Amino acid sequence: MSTKPRKTSPAETALYAPVSDFLQEQGYTVRGEVHHCDVVAVQGADIIVVELKRTLTLGLVAQAVKRQAITPAVYVAVPRPPNKGKWLRQMRKELAVLRRLELGLLLVAITTGRPSVDIVLQPEPATPRQRYPRRRAILREVANRSADYNTGGCTRRKLVTAYRENAIQIACCLRALGPQTPRALRALGAGDHTLAILRRNVYGWFDHPARGLYALTPRGVEELGQYPELAEQYRVTVTGVPDPLDGLLD
Repeated sequence: MSTKPRKTSPAETALYAPVSDFLQEQGYTVRGEVHHCDVVAVQGADIIVVELKRTLTLGLVAQAVKRQAITPAVYVAVPRPPNKGKWLRQMRKELAVLRRLELGLLLVAITTGRPSVDIVLQPEPATPRQRYPRRRAILREVANRSADYNTGGCTRRKLVTAYRENAIQIACCLRALGPQTPRALRALGAGDHTLAILRRNVYGWFDHPARGLYALTPRGVEELGQYPELAEQYRVTVTGVPDPLDGLLD
């Protein structure tokens, strides 16, 4: 039985000559393996350090950060992938980390034609920009959640966002009191977004049986069971009466 040969990345040593030639063309004196640095290039008092690896890994990044104690001009070099454009799109988050850490990135082509080196990132000072709309959105989201109903890192269950919690509150009011107007719901503490939540009906929980009135759908009744702690909290808020079965079903 014949098997296709596995594609492997070039050895780190195969990256050295193209990187060395590239730096020498810029007028640098280049030496390999100097005080644990893979590549060191010197021009006057300027020093460039390049760390070579077969793939872009966290270990490589940590190694490069350590070299910043020697010089701010530190690059990581990895083999250039066959589809450079696709690789760059897939690695946007990783490239953002390199940029934030003020590290340069070289892609080294050694498998076809004349070896070449592409500079993807320069090790330039990074000035983190705060995105104030996102910052305000996070502060607003935290402020509008009554408690912590999500487990960090969980991806397989519906998150209780501030919007969902508000919808649960409205649904609990309708389940306890029957059809209500948006104005009456706001008076019960459902908030300024009550009408928008009822009209959008994102979860399919609300019905509009008559002009000005909104009611809870069977789906809404069923899905409230997925949030027992919140549902009980808002039921007590509306009725003022704890569930007589609370604690008996545990």
